[in-house]
Amino acid sequence: IFLGGLFGPVCEIDVLLNDAENRRTAELKTEDGKVEKHYLFYDGESVSGKVNLNVKQGGKRLEHQGIRIEFVGQIELFSDKSNTHEFVDLVKELALPGELTQNRSYDFEFMQVEKPYESYTGANVRLRYFLRVTIVRRLSDLVKEYELIVHQLATYPDVNNSIKMEVGIEDCLHIEFEYNKSKIKIQHMELQPVYFLTTTETETVAKYEIMDGAPVKGESIPIRLFLAGYDLTPTMRDVNKKFSVRYFLNLVLVDEEDRRYFKQQEIVLWRKAPEKLRKRNFHQRYESPESRTQPVTTEQPEM
Repeated sequence: IFLGGLFGPVCEIDVLLNDAENRRTAELKTEDGKVEKHYLFYDGESVSGKVNLNVKQGGKRLEHQGIRIEFVGQIELFSDKSNTHEFVDLVKELALPGELTQNRSYDFEFMQVEKPYESYTGANVRLRYFLRVTIVRRLSDLVKEYELIVHQLATYPDVNNSIKMEVGIEDCLHIEFEYNKSKIKIQHMELQPVYFLTTTETETVAKYEIMDGAPVKGESIPIRLFLAGYDLTPTMRDVNKKFSVRYFLNLVLVDEEDRRYFKQQEIVLWRKAPEKLRKRNFHQRYESPESRTQPVTTEQPEM
């Protein structure tokens, strides 16, 4: 399975991952709302494969000042796209300056790559991982990027306190919300609210009204919501000091005069590791890791 694109009439560049046939894929929403599918990686996994250069028949010799591949983790703020921040940048030089006159293939491997955050596209920011192949030329480089998706995994939190919220109208109505966990797996959630919203950034993810009319004293109304149907990520706090993704439950009471009474509680979402990966000791905590900056490292090509 190839990931590739056409630069033009001179050279076609493709990237083939070594484990592409067995590696899982995942979906990620793009900035324009479309959904794309790419290969899925986890923190600490190596990324390896081949870069294949297909020199077009009848084309001129392709002179270059070197060929390299990079593994990049990048944060892009949509309000300032000219100012991107690369928190991971690993470089492997594939070829010294010279000429391309025929097809070439180059092996590459980035060993046990640190991927400290989850891939994310929101209303205001995008965090992405990609491989970038560059053929350096005097006038303009030939550059092609290949998207990858990273998921952050976690083990069950040691402390998982219950949630209790109360909202009411004095001497008239009193409603309690209770849930036995404050830290929740993305795939599943059971609640006992009257009315709630879950929000990320400034977006409403889900909105449910479960009671209308005169309430009965002592009545308990259960509700179950499976989160797997929503486009959610784990809670992310202060990602590289650029942004956070947080989720809240809003308990809302609306009286007959359309007055609204609110109570809000933050919840933490975390992604459970698949059984196969749990056996490989993916023991990350449910909370996002502290900001970590990985220095640029460069490997020289073989002579």
